[in-house]
Amino acid sequence: MSDSSLSGRTALITGGAKGIGRACCVRLARAGADVAINYLTSERQARETADLVAEAGATPHLVRADVSSAEQVQAMVAEVTESLGPIELLVNNAGIFHHVPHQETTAEIWRHTLDVNLTGAYLVTWAVKQGMLERRFGRIVNVASISALRARPMSIAYAVSKAGMIALTQSLSAAVAANNVRVNAVAPGLIDTEIIDGVEQSRLDELVAATPMARIGEPEEIASLVCFLLSEESSFMTGQTVVASGGRALLP
Repeated sequence: MSDSSLSGRTALITGGAKGIGRACCVRLARAGADVAINYLTSERQARETADLVAEAGATPHLVRADVSSAEQVQAMVAEVTESLGPIELLVNNAGIFHHVPHQETTAEIWRHTLDVNLTGAYLVTWAVKQGMLERRFGRIVNVASISALRARPMSIAYAVSKAGMIALTQSLSAAVAANNVRVNAVAPGLIDTEIIDGVEQSRLDELVAATPMARIGEPEEIASLVCFLLSEESSFMTGQTVVASGGRALLP
């Protein structure tokens, strides 16, 4: 893929301070896009990401907002638009994760997980969608998970939120395709991010053993896929969920 494939575009990445979000920010910057980096609590890491975006030759813009708050999302989109221009590329990546048994999946955990992971994607998408429709150009990628595709008894709320993102991707893509707005999703498997920091090594070993490629994925591998879906190299794709799991989960 050409490193100028997104030249002149403005991208917003939610949860862009670290992990997959940071990798997406840097990859899109390398492809020529100016990048708005959304964060909520990780200001230091967000500033580090902004430095990486600048080093890649793009213009970064840091914007703090809770994606589960409609008011903060509207303010974020207005700020980014004023600073970088209309948002043409959106990556809904912000998310939280709880690894707990069903007995400990409280209503608070359930609500908070869906508010951030799923309602957050809805709020940000709806805040930029109308402008995309009017300009007849928009590219959206939702970061789901293979947890949406397989039973996850220790992360029920998370799995449900990611399944909802896939449904959102499919239904919205059909609604907006006529206006040249494409919506796709990626479903990563086990990726080397802070989410796995609290997972016991024995469990990680089991997951790697169950992965045909026998390793953990890197955030940059997901970012390359996200960049492809945002670029015109995927021009005939919409409504799709692309699995990147080293073979651990398969779609027909």
